[in-house]
Amino acid sequence: MQSPPYAAAIFQPLRHARFRQLWLANLLSNLGSRMQAFAAAWQIASLSHSPQLTALVQTATWAPMLLFALPAGALADTLHRPTLLFRTNAVMALAAVAMALLSCADSQPVPALLLLTFAMGAGLAFTMPAWQASMSSLLPLQEVEAAATLNNLSYNLAALAGPALGAVLFQLAGAAPLYWFNALSFSALLWSYRQWRSAERPRATARAPRHSMGSALRISCASPRYRSLLLHGMGIFFVSAAFAALLPLLHPEAGTYGSLMGALGAGAVLAAVVLPTVRRHAARRMVLAGGLAVYGVMLATIGLAASQPQRLLLVVIGGVAWSAIVTTLNGAAQRAFPDAVRARTLSVHILAIAAGQTAGSAAWGLLAAHYGIVPALTAAGMATLGCAALVACSEDFLETP
Repeated sequence: MQSPPYAAAIFQPLRHARFRQLWLANLLSNLGSRMQAFAAAWQIASLSHSPQLTALVQTATWAPMLLFALPAGALADTLHRPTLLFRTNAVMALAAVAMALLSCADSQPVPALLLLTFAMGAGLAFTMPAWQASMSSLLPLQEVEAAATLNNLSYNLAALAGPALGAVLFQLAGAAPLYWFNALSFSALLWSYRQWRSAERPRATARAPRHSMGSALRISCASPRYRSLLLHGMGIFFVSAAFAALLPLLHPEAGTYGSLMGALGAGAVLAAVVLPTVRRHAARRMVLAGGLAVYGVMLATIGLAASQPQRLLLVVIGGVAWSAIVTTLNGAAQRAFPDAVRARTLSVHILAIAAGQTAGSAAWGLLAAHYGIVPALTAAGMATLGCAALVACSEDFLETP
C-alpha cells in the first residue's frame, strides 16, 4: 500500500521554540562529535596500521549501545528527561576533555583512545532514547517524521563539514584541537538542557527502572510489526557497518579520508531535498529497499573506483541512500508507540541496530584483515543488495498500525 503524503513540511517542526533551540544546539554538538570521530579513527589507523584495531573504533562507539540501551530507555521513561540529558552530555564533554589532554601530553596509546571512545559511546547510549523520545514529544504526531528528517539533516550537515574541517585542523595542528572543539561544542546543549530543566517540574517516578527494562522487551516483542522492524534494522546495520569501519584504511591520506566522509554528509544533506518528493510517490518499504540497493552498489564499487572524483560521486549518492535508510527506520520506530512507553521501546530499537553495527564492524574488520579491504567492502555491498531484495519482498513493517 502506498504511504500517504507527509502531513508536515520538513522545516515545520522548527516553528516550535523548544525544538528549534535544541535542534540548533545539537547541530553544534554533532559538528564537534564528527570532528572527534575523525580524529580518533585517523589516529588509531595511523598508529596501529591494523584493520582490526581501526574497525574497533566503530565497535567501541556502538558496543555501549548494546550494553546500555535497555537501562537507558528505562531511565528515560522514569526520570526527568532534561536532567538525564544534561548529565549524560556532561559525561561526554568530560570524556572529550580527557582525549584532548591525552593528545596534548603527546601520549596517544591506542587502548586509551579506544577506552575514551567507549566512554563517549556510553554517554551517547544513555542520551539517545531520552533525546528521541523528548524531541518527538515536543511536537504533534504529524510532525514526528519531519522531525526525524530534520534530526538526520543536523547530523549530516555536521558530517559534511566535520571531516573536511577536521582534516585541515588535523594536518595543521594534530588531534588535540579537534578534541577541544568537541568538548566546547557541548556547551550550547548543556545550557539548553539547564534552561529546559528549570522550566519544567520533574515528574514523579511511576515505575522502577528494572520493571521498565522488562516491560520494554515485552511491549516491543508483542508487536509483530515492531519485531520485524528490529530484525531488519539489526541486519541492515550489520552489513552497512563496513563503510565506516574500513574507510580509514582504504584511503590512507587524512585529506582524502576527510573529503570522502564529507561527501557522505553532502549526500545526506541533498537527501533532505530529494526524499520528501520520493516519499510522496512511494511506500516507505520501497524507499527503504531502494536506499539499500543504492548503498549496496556504492559499497561494492567504492574500492574499485579508478579516481578520486569517481569515489566522491559514489559516496555522495551513497549518502542520499543512507539518509533514506536511517530516516525511514527511525521514523517508523518513533511512530510505533505512545509517549508513555516511547523511550523504552526506542531503546530496544537502538539495542537492535547497535548489535548489528557492533558485530558488523568487528566482522568486516576481521574479514578485511584476512582477505583484504576491497574484497570485504565488495562482500558487504553484495550483502546489502541482498537486504534490499529481502525488504522489497517482505510484508510492510514500516506503516503505523
